[in-house]
Amino acid sequence: MPPKLAEIVDDFASAPREVVLEMLLEFADAVPPLPADLAGHEGMEQVPECQTAFFLKAVVRPDGTVVTHFDCPPEAPTTRAFAGILAEGLAGATAAEVVAVPDDLYARMGLAQAISPLRVRGGTAILARLKRQVASFKAE
Repeated sequence: MPPKLAEIVDDFASAPREVVLEMLLEFADAVPPLPADLAGHEGMEQVPECQTAFFLKAVVRPDGTVVTHFDCPPEAPTTRAFAGILAEGLAGATAAEVVAVPDDLYARMGLAQAISPLRVRGGTAILARLKRQVASFKAE
């Protein structure tokens, strides 16, 4: 797991439930805006497992690092928080590091005690689709 993501996981896992919710809101506000070439979600993949419209795109640069792009409406703070966690935690990560992120990431963070199982399932689907996109770049 990339060191920054591991740090975020540890912070969440050790935080009391009421603090976890505040932390999620902070990450919801940290989602970088989409670049102009992705306006209208052109070339992005929708994650239908999410209750709200969520789009993502991963690009593997020639140096092997991954760039992530996420879009989700501000009215969906929990789902945006997943994007913010991944955007911050995976910044500068290599393709191999992204593909190796544990599938049970959100359980390791202790989010199952703070948010609904449906939301955790959506977050898990976001991670799975992101990892699949990165792995497909590696295979090319």
